[in-house]
Amino acid sequence: MLTDLGNFKRTKYCGEVSLSDVGKTLNLAGWVHRKRHHGGVIFIDLRDREGIIQIVVEEKNNPEAYEIADKLKSEYVIGVVGRVRKRPEGTENPKLKTGYVELVADKILVFNVSEPLPFPVEEETPVSEETKLKYRFIDLRRENMKNNLIFRHRVYQITRNFFTEEGFIEIETPFLTKSTPEGARDFLVPSRLHPGKFYALPQSPQLFKQILMVAGFDKYFQIVKCFRDEDLRADRQPEFTQIDFEISFVREEDVMDIAEKLIAKLFKELLGIELKTPFERISYKEAMEKYGTDKPDRRFGLELIELTDIFENTEFKVFKAVIKNGGVVKAINFKNSNLSRKEIDELTKYVQSLGAKGLAWIKVEEGKLTSPIVKFFSEEETQKLLERTQAQPGDVILFSADKRETVYKILGNLRLHIGKKYGLIDENKWDIFWVVDFPLMEWDEEEERFVALHHPFTMPKEEDIPRLKEALETDDLDRKKELVHLVRARAYDMVLNGEEIGGGSIRIHRKDVQDIVFKLLGIEEKEAEEKFGFLLEALKYGAPPHGGLAFGLDRIVAIMLGLDSIRDVIAFPKTQRGICPLTNAPDYVETKQLKELHIKVVE
Repeated sequence: MLTDLGNFKRTKYCGEVSLSDVGKTLNLAGWVHRKRHHGGVIFIDLRDREGIIQIVVEEKNNPEAYEIADKLKSEYVIGVVGRVRKRPEGTENPKLKTGYVELVADKILVFNVSEPLPFPVEEETPVSEETKLKYRFIDLRRENMKNNLIFRHRVYQITRNFFTEEGFIEIETPFLTKSTPEGARDFLVPSRLHPGKFYALPQSPQLFKQILMVAGFDKYFQIVKCFRDEDLRADRQPEFTQIDFEISFVREEDVMDIAEKLIAKLFKELLGIELKTPFERISYKEAMEKYGTDKPDRRFGLELIELTDIFENTEFKVFKAVIKNGGVVKAINFKNSNLSRKEIDELTKYVQSLGAKGLAWIKVEEGKLTSPIVKFFSEEETQKLLERTQAQPGDVILFSADKRETVYKILGNLRLHIGKKYGLIDENKWDIFWVVDFPLMEWDEEEERFVALHHPFTMPKEEDIPRLKEALETDDLDRKKELVHLVRARAYDMVLNGEEIGGGSIRIHRKDVQDIVFKLLGIEEKEAEEKFGFLLEALKYGAPPHGGLAFGLDRIVAIMLGLDSIRDVIAFPKTQRGICPLTNAPDYVETKQLKELHIKVVE
């Protein structure tokens, strides 16, 4: 076994050998993927980043190389010197790029051996995620994972070229920065040089990119790591990657146009798909009313149907009490489903897991309605219900009656659950659109205060600013809520197949508007100065109108590749518990390190 390459120099990737190389002597290197004995001939599938080629070792013509080949095992790292020839007729493999050629070995060099693998490199072998991530270096040898990362690389290159051609400048922003409230918990980094003080890892470059606009870099972009200490799921990681850009002297349409051009370019160059631009736009209100979510999957029906007006004078106590308390009644019509009682019970358990008290339902059958609640409806209510829901025999109507936000949550999630469970989603369809006209703020019942729907630097629509001023001046809380509820943000989210892939807004560049927003959010002047002082200071010195958008790169890549989890497009991701099985991070550190940072761990 060789410890280094010696005089060996690779001349080509295994997967790039073709008929044009027939007759040439090549030096190839890689991993032993498979080995097969055929009476005096050994066939080795040699694998590298670009693919697999068949190596032929003949005992009678090259006994020395044959002896070495005989001892090779899976995942040994070798180099092969040999001559390319056409495969004999009838032995070609059209499934491989190199399936019409093979390399006859003259010399085999063994650079390293491999212990038996914890799991095979072949794709068809199922492996637990914990094991895959612990041995990620082996998992990344698999064809799918390798292709995922190469695809991601191409997204990077296309993105960088696109922004450069559009006149943007790539500028890095710092990772060690100040803790600011942006929605999720910050990851904190203690400072050794300043005991008791902490840096925070950025949740986004939001404040810095706005400062760059003030600085005159009117077109900025970067592909940047962001960090959020939040509960994880399939499409979230504690560290994730954004495609981030900001532009000065723009309106919403300008930012959205750039965003559409980038996404259209990625789809065209990577998937060969022409996306029709401009993308459709729907309002936040329409998204919530029809789908119960601001990132709806519209590739199937089951839209939410408003029924509150039909039951305004109902004698059904459940609906009556809800409507009296300002709530709503909505339903979805699961058409032609003919659900059994067992299936309805399973759906009931599902919505109860979301916090619903239960699930009212009606089965529409030939000549009758089956349900425990039908007897409480008047004939007029029943008739209007069937007309509104366009109910036909075989349909099942599923109801939710509660506060509007709760109904959105229950039916929005139920709709998606049914879509997935019963195969209603057209997986071959690309549905991409904008959601616009978001509320600027929402009232948080638990904290009893207004909270920004996006972030506190989002510009309200110009025509709605007077409502903000009036809301600030009134002491009547109900009136204040009513006014603020009507204020729309100059914000926009791009949704693809039921996932938000990007979002942004026109930013506040006027001090008077920023002051009003801060006051309504309950951020006092002293607190604003402490948390955002460096941005507020910058806005005093000639801040231009500006806006931007951030795309979730991991999510875009996963969706384009048809994957459920962004962990499959990140080289070294964390598990859903925020753990890296490969490195065992997070881990304990030595007491000496903690003392240097003036930190004591409390049991």
